Amino acid sequence: MIESSSRFFTPCLHGHFNISTAAAPLALPRGLRYGLALAMAVLLSGCGSLGSVAPGSSAGNMRQQSAVKLPVKQGGEEAVPANVAVQAITAELIIAQTKALAAESAQAVNTSQNQAAAVPSYQPQDYRVGPGDVLTITVWDHPELTTPAGQYRSANESGTLVNEDGKIFYPYVGEVLVNGLTPPQIRTILSKKLAAYIEKVQLDVRVNGFRSKRIYVVGEVKVAGLLEINDIAMTMLEAVNRAGGVTTEADPSRILLTRAGTTYRVDLQALYENGATWQNIRLEPGDVVNVPDRQQNKIFVLGEISKPGSYVMNKRRSTLAEVLSDAGWVNELTSNPGWIYVMRGNADTPELFHLNASSPDALLLADRFPLRPRDIVYVDVASIARWNRVITNILPTATLLNTISQTQYPLFGGRQP
Repeated sequence: MIESSSRFFTPCLHGHFNISTAAAPLALPRGLRYGLALAMAVLLSGCGSLGSVAPGSSAGNMRQQSAVKLPVKQGGEEAVPANVAVQAITAELIIAQTKALAAESAQAVNTSQNQAAAVPSYQPQDYRVGPGDVLTITVWDHPELTTPAGQYRSANESGTLVNEDGKIFYPYVGEVLVNGLTPPQIRTILSKKLAAYIEKVQLDVRVNGFRSKRIYVVGEVKVAGLLEINDIAMTMLEAVNRAGGVTTEADPSRILLTRAGTTYRVDLQALYENGATWQNIRLEPGDVVNVPDRQQNKIFVLGEISKPGSYVMNKRRSTLAEVLSDAGWVNELTSNPGWIYVMRGNADTPELFHLNASSPDALLLADRFPLRPRDIVYVDVASIARWNRVITNILPTATLLNTISQTQYPLFGGRQP
């Protein structure tokens, strides 16, 4: 028999437990007393022990600063382990971040201009013929020289092919080295050589098949492959459009341009949205344009949330309210919306933010709080939910001990040993 000093426990908000005394005596089996004694040992030891035995993770020890040390860079030096303070998401923080984002955006414009200037400029010039090109050579009043293969054949079929050695063969002239020459220069050479056979030569040279100069477009475009450069200068925007445009999984803000062994980053999204024309770089033969996917632009939503998981940002834009809505909002039965964290570690100095969403109007602040790629949103568990998880784990053990305590053993005369 347990006297009136038997105790009941109720969880407090911070993980400690209040003890109250019952008025009536209570008789309990031995096994159940063992289970309650175990619960008392756990609960009386405070928050630390409860956190070690309760299932799931909790941010109860991260109210003021990070519970673990994070790599922090200080003054441009190497990263050192340090605890990071938790910043509350308030109106003052939103105002300060808005100003910082404006300054960061202006700095990004200057940086992108400098990066674009760092790309070796390709000066547009007259097209120079190379191996594989097909030339159409027209000699007025001499159709036998213009279409020697027949008038019903296409220009590609009846044209003059530039051989691998950069030479062409033309009647009455023989072999002529045309590699690296412009059509006007080829016309001058042929006119001089034909003048010995034709009086007042009137001759025209055009490139009908552009095959010698190519760029390569790969990645998240609709039609990846090679593009031939013609007599019109090729730009980054034209190359992407000729490849069918980007797919829905593309990240146009991180396009990579590889030229002569060096890779540069091009932000076409800034061109589309902000008119950053300096991002529309002119391309040259041999360039490789790689349009990456947007899998690096993920946000991770964890904790007591209805649909935890990773969510891809649309054009690198998303707010805390938006991602919480996409994740189905917090779990109404187990979450503590007063402690919603945003953890940002993809930077020189990690940052931790806290939103108290106990009041619905706090979501107005969440809608003004922009997230960044690789951010982690965590919703803490409610104290009562952790209490229930501890009890759920203890009760099967207590029940088992109670069953064992009531078992009769014949070898001991029906008594318990």
